[in-house]
Amino acid sequence: MVNANNEHPGQDPIGWRFDNTYSRLPDTFFAPAKPATAKEPRLAILNRQLANQLGLNLNGVSPEAAAALFSGQDLPNGSNPIAQAYAGHQFGGFTMLGDGRAILLGEHRSPNGDLVDIQFKGAGRTAFSRGGDGYAALGPMLREYIISEAMFALGIPTTRSLAVVTTGETVYRQTRLQGAILTRVAASHIRVGTFEYVAARGDETNLRVLADYTINRHYPELADSPHKYLEFFRAVLDRQAALIARWQLVGFIHGVMNTDNMAISGETIDYGPCAFMNTYRADTVFSSIDHAGRYAYRNQPAIAQWNLARFGETLIPLIDPEQETAIGIATEALGEYPALYQEYWLDGMRAKLGLQTSEPDDLDLVQSLLTWMEKSKADFTNTFRDLSADELPTKDQYSGPDFREWHANWQKRFSRESRPITLVKAGMRLVNPAIIPRNHRVEEALAAAEDHDDLSALHRLLEVLVKPNEVGADAAMYEEPPSDNGSYRTFCGT
Repeated sequence: MVNANNEHPGQDPIGWRFDNTYSRLPDTFFAPAKPATAKEPRLAILNRQLANQLGLNLNGVSPEAAAALFSGQDLPNGSNPIAQAYAGHQFGGFTMLGDGRAILLGEHRSPNGDLVDIQFKGAGRTAFSRGGDGYAALGPMLREYIISEAMFALGIPTTRSLAVVTTGETVYRQTRLQGAILTRVAASHIRVGTFEYVAARGDETNLRVLADYTINRHYPELADSPHKYLEFFRAVLDRQAALIARWQLVGFIHGVMNTDNMAISGETIDYGPCAFMNTYRADTVFSSIDHAGRYAYRNQPAIAQWNLARFGETLIPLIDPEQETAIGIATEALGEYPALYQEYWLDGMRAKLGLQTSEPDDLDLVQSLLTWMEKSKADFTNTFRDLSADELPTKDQYSGPDFREWHANWQKRFSRESRPITLVKAGMRLVNPAIIPRNHRVEEALAAAEDHDDLSALHRLLEVLVKPNEVGADAAMYEEPPSDNGSYRTFCGT
């Protein structure tokens, strides 16, 4: 497994097949990097299902060897570690950034032909660390593992987590914490902020290089388009509209929607102060640093459009040689986003309510339900799941006149589709999860791992999260919301 930075290694016993196309770009896009020495690496969790999907044979690898591998002490054949350069608007303010605590090992070719990034998060300082130590703590890395795998199970485009290793080092934040490294798998780590970085340098030549590389990697169908940079912008708009709609449909709140956390591939990336909403409240914020509610649940669709506007600005020199013309074209394309988002979101809401056809009053039907949910402090996930049941559960919140009126209107609506109610409800149960990563259950699992070196609660949680639509006696405790939902806060971990 020892790495010789060989781009074309022989048959690797584990099955690594690195290509490393990003490190063959001009060196303005990255800097060489090396994982820090870990005093006593120990494997905390390994995603064997994902490893198998990637074509990696880890069955014969000892826990000690796996810990050495996923802590960067024994790099895989063909890897070429780098830290990527990027910028970003963080809470609206522009900053030149880069991978301050992440190291891209390279791109691995999976058995189905996909090229995926393999990245260490928390592996030590890089050229872009500025004042940071480059390390990560166990709790935030396990949080990313839990939430990213839950998002994958919910069918939402996301980066994934392959492993978490403790390093034996101490990380200092508000307190002394266990150091850890997450191995993240992504379609790529190219962000809106990557384009902002090159644009801010006034480097049109490399801007075109980056755009062409990204199109070839993520949108190859556009490579020969006569207006490929405009079509590229439109394609990214479309993927982001679909992604944010899916977040909203399950009550997911990212918490830090900076432009450096918006992936051009359309995947959810960087699970910092994220959480799932329990009681429905449109202005819900969990992040301890989002004092003004910039990234509240209700604001996520508009913030995505704001981020995409910053992306469009970087493409102006490529869209048309005349700046004013290019701005007009890009502005018109950006204006398509609200309708795209609304279409994806409303179609998703129709599915959650068992509707297969479209009627003009569907938006009012959905909005009136959400208004009732907020007024009655109903649980977002459980309300939709209750509506999916063959018989509506007997709960006080469903006995009031406002809900009864809405319920009658809903029944009239799907009755016009002339489908058996059993079929309608079965379809609803396929799209309305019973299980989400409830905040208190996540915290219980993290506390046990951090304070007692006990991952049993985490494994039990993961077992139910990978089957979010299934219910049973073992899963019942994971369906209930916390009693102190309003006081919950999440933290970035940096």
